[in-house]
Amino acid sequence: MIQYTNGAVTVFQSVLYQTTSTVVELGDAILIVDPAWLPGEVEAIRSYVDSVRGDKACYLLFTHGDFDHIIGYKAFPGAKTIGSAGLAEYPEKEHTLQIIRDFDARYYVTRDYPIEFPKLDIVIGEDGQEVMMGSTMLTFYLAPGHTAEGIFTLIDSAGLFVAGDYLSDFELPFIFDSAIAYEETIRKAKQIVQTHSVKLLVPGHGQCTEQLMEMERRVDLALGHLQRLKQAVIAGDEQALEQLRLEHGFVSPATDRCHRENISMIQKEYLKQGESGKI
Repeated sequence: MIQYTNGAVTVFQSVLYQTTSTVVELGDAILIVDPAWLPGEVEAIRSYVDSVRGDKACYLLFTHGDFDHIIGYKAFPGAKTIGSAGLAEYPEKEHTLQIIRDFDARYYVTRDYPIEFPKLDIVIGEDGQEVMMGSTMLTFYLAPGHTAEGIFTLIDSAGLFVAGDYLSDFELPFIFDSAIAYEETIRKAKQIVQTHSVKLLVPGHGQCTEQLMEMERRVDLALGHLQRLKQAVIAGDEQALEQLRLEHGFVSPATDRCHRENISMIQKEYLKQGESGKI
């Protein structure tokens, strides 16, 4: 379904994980971000793109390599693809594809396009890298932490900040790469919000927002959770850790696994540092 539209930016939302997919009309180009999830949802995005594209060039951007964000890749043949150098060199491509195959097999899902891992035409390897898309400039920032290969995308002319799997209105940090990098990435997001004229923030899951105060609240929410988690792990405070577990949206075995992974990452990075007096 369409969650948001302002004429230039249209945000679709899947029923699964509230995953967002964004279509941006850039005058002489169309940008599609993370088309997902179910076949009918991907088809709705494709039909919308077909209705507005005309003879414009089409670009397909992947914020990171999680299976739910690359699942619609081959539904847009001919689109030029964009992603980070980490995505181009992604070490677990086959594992990610197998997750998709297993999901489709479990639920008897059929698709009219093949399941493949994205091959990139445009590779983002530097913080602040700029790419011209038609006549529009896009600026990319490396955003590791959730995963190693994440990127932020800024389109200043549209006031658009596409954050990938950060800054959700309900989803707390899931740390699969590095807790240290995650905190640095959130601080980078804070700087982006403060220094760019961001009029619309789109997270990978949940509701987009046009409100600066809400963007700042999400930055503070993520940073606050990380800080309290770090303190609880270092102190061995099981009661605080349990409270942090219960703060996750849609508490479930899946969020519990992510919470345990967060704890493990904190232990690996911060307790090891603590032994050498670096905390």
